[in-house]
Amino acid sequence: MKTKHTIVALVQNKPGVLNRIVSKWRQRGFNIESLAVGHSEVPGLSRMTFVLGGPAADVEQVAKQLYKVVDVVRISDLSEEEIVTRELALMKVNATDQNRSAIIEIVDIFHGEIVDVSPDCVVVEVTGTEDKVDAAFEMLKPYGIRELARTGRVAVTRGRSPTTLEAGEGAERRYRPAGQGKPRVGSLL
Repeated sequence: MKTKHTIVALVQNKPGVLNRIVSKWRQRGFNIESLAVGHSEVPGLSRMTFVLGGPAADVEQVAKQLYKVVDVVRISDLSEEEIVTRELALMKVNATDQNRSAIIEIVDIFHGEIVDVSPDCVVVEVTGTEDKVDAAFEMLKPYGIRELARTGRVAVTRGRSPTTLEAGEGAERRYRPAGQGKPRVGSLL
């Protein structure tokens, strides 16, 4: 049975990490529905949030393989957890003198903001659950959406979070760069 899974990876902020992690999902035939990456609460670490569909056993297998990527610090499948999710969307909507007030009312209903105005369009920002963003899109669609940019899901667990490093945990568990501490080819070690 294919369901949506929310996977959070805490990784070292280094070039090439995203490519190595995405390659693991690609090798197993997963389609990543959304991907959001940004700095985490720990300096030097980034948080990647993946949303993908697939059987739970396959997702678990790939998550285990991701630990082999040296720059991965922690991976959590939040699919069975109580989580808080948000997504941000920017929509450029056609706006005329006749329909501008109706667009403003719709934006207000969704607690969005108009972040830019021009004579023939407005840029609307809507933040919330994916369902809320989808609903705002559907309500604004009849006016003509010129552009749409969505961040994809970002997520954290409710309460005490298993996706963060506890105080001192990073100091106790050292992560070595690839190749460090391994014997060199041709050496006597």
